[in-house]
Amino acid sequence: MNYNPAARPHICLSSDCGCGMTRRDFLRLSALTGAGLAVPMLRAGDAMAQASTGDDVPVKIGYLPITDATPLLVAHARKLFEAEGLRTEAPRLFRSWAQIVEAFVSGQVNVIHLLSPTTLWVRYGTRFPAKVVAWNHMNGSALTVAHDINTVADLGGKTVAIPFWYSIHNILLQKLLVANGLTAVTRPRGSSIAANEVNLVVLPPAEMVSALAGKGIAGFIVADPFNAAAEINGVGKVLRFSGDVWKDHACCVTFLAERDIAERPQWAQRVTTAIVKAQLWTRSNQLDAAKLLATSGDNRYTPHSVEVLAKVLSATDYTAYEDSGVARNKGWHQRRVDFQPYPFPS
Repeated sequence: MNYNPAARPHICLSSDCGCGMTRRDFLRLSALTGAGLAVPMLRAGDAMAQASTGDDVPVKIGYLPITDATPLLVAHARKLFEAEGLRTEAPRLFRSWAQIVEAFVSGQVNVIHLLSPTTLWVRYGTRFPAKVVAWNHMNGSALTVAHDINTVADLGGKTVAIPFWYSIHNILLQKLLVANGLTAVTRPRGSSIAANEVNLVVLPPAEMVSALAGKGIAGFIVADPFNAAAEINGVGKVLRFSGDVWKDHACCVTFLAERDIAERPQWAQRVTTAIVKAQLWTRSNQLDAAKLLATSGDNRYTPHSVEVLAKVLSATDYTAYEDSGVARNKGWHQRRVDFQPYPFPS
C-alpha cells in the first residue's frame, strides 16, 4: 500500500492540538483508550447484557448519516429484522465515529457499522471483545477537492480532512500523497505547511462540505453522500474515487459485541441474515433505497435529498466519471458504492 511510516496516523494527545477533533470527542476517546477508564465502560456494557439476555433482545442500530449505513437502515425500513423474528428499536444517528464507538462499548446500541481499521482499534486498543460479521459495503468514498485543485500534487501546502485516523480514508489518501511526492503531516491551526506537505485534520463527515465551502480545507476524503452533496451544490468536485485507487476495498463493516454472538448465536445469525438480504435488495433497487434513506422518506434516516443519494447509489452514474477520466480504471467495471456481505479478494 506504500503507507508512509513517517506520516503515520497522529494520536491526539490534547483537545487543542489542531487536529480538528472537538473537545467532547477528545474526552470520549480518552475514556475509551485509557485502560483504567475503559474498564467501567466494559462493565456497564456487561451489566446491560446481563439485564437483557435471550433472543428477544431488540436490535438497536447505531449509524452515521452516510451511505455506508445503507444495509442496516434498509433492513430496518423493510422490516427484514422482523422477518427473521427480531424486535427493533428506532435506529440512532450519531455525528462522529467517536460517539458511535462510545455508544457501542457502553451497550446503548448493539448493531453498528464501523470503519474496518477502527474495529481493530476497538478490539485490541480498548480490549472490548467484538467481531465483524459482514462487510457493510465496498468502495463508496472519494477525495473531493475545491474547484481550483486539479491534481493530487496541487494539494501540497494545503489542509485535507479525513473522518478518523483509523480509517481506509487515511490509508488511501496517504497512498495518493506518497505517489505524488507529498508527505502527510499534522500541524496546529495557523502553522506553516511546506509545499511538499499536506496537513491532515479529523472532521466529522457532516462538517466537511461546509468546511470546504468556507475554504477552511482544500479537500476531504470521506464516505458518500457528502462527496455527491459537494458536487450537486457546486462546492467541490471529485478528484479520485476510493474504489478507483483500491478495487472493491472494504470500508465499513457490521460489528457485533462478542457477548451477543456467544450468548445469543441465533439472534446474531438472524441480524446478519437480515443485513445480507438488505444488501442484495439494494443492489437491484438503487432508487428505492435512495428514497428510503432520504430526508423526505418516512423514517427520515438521513438529512440528504433523494437526488444526492441516487447519485451515489445509481449503477449507471459512475460511467460518466469513467468517460471524463476521473475514474481511470474502466476495466474494473465498478459502481460508486456496491454491496457484498462477506469478504473476498480485492
